[in-house]
Amino acid sequence: MQSTPVILFDLDGTLTDPKAGITRSVQYALETMGQPVPSEDDLEWVIGPPLRASFLTLVGEQWADEGVRLYRERFGVTGLFENELIDGIPQLLEQLQADGKRMFVATSKPEVFAVRIIEHFGLNRFFERVYGSELDGTRVDKRDLLPYIQSQEGFASHQAVMIGDRKHDVIGAKSIQVPTIGVRWGYGSDDELKAAGVHRLVDHPSEIATLTL
Repeated sequence: MQSTPVILFDLDGTLTDPKAGITRSVQYALETMGQPVPSEDDLEWVIGPPLRASFLTLVGEQWADEGVRLYRERFGVTGLFENELIDGIPQLLEQLQADGKRMFVATSKPEVFAVRIIEHFGLNRFFERVYGSELDGTRVDKRDLLPYIQSQEGFASHQAVMIGDRKHDVIGAKSIQVPTIGVRWGYGSDDELKAAGVHRLVDHPSEIATLTL
């Protein structure tokens, strides 16, 4: 088994702040379907969970797939880049790389989009691979994604840590017995993360280097 420490990073809300691109793309989908359109602030809850699940809540089963299609219509062209890098993330990744850590992105976002975002911000030099879901929804649940990553990369659970901002990161990491560091600059509350069983909470990226394996 691989003995080098492995760090799995969530993307949205952890490495970048995708609020504008995600919420505006949801608004576009809702408006196009003639549905009520909440404000960007009122749509923050959609950042992190699987997209179709959010549209199920917003418009129900009948319109969920069309909502996802319309969302991607805008997101794949414009919303993808309505995104900001979290302050301190490049410095953290440089430190972890210098310390010899293996790093991977583990996101529910479709891999084709996640790869473009990581490349857009010049972060691809830090990660061995970006793992995400398929456009058909395969591995959108992190309880499916993280075991898949472990099977592909061959690391031991006790040598890995997951870093994320929502309960989905914690629950997914538990499926492979990996601890989670929760970040307070994302979109999950302390209560959400603690209820899911997060191991540690941090306020700034600089704290992570001293906590990881």
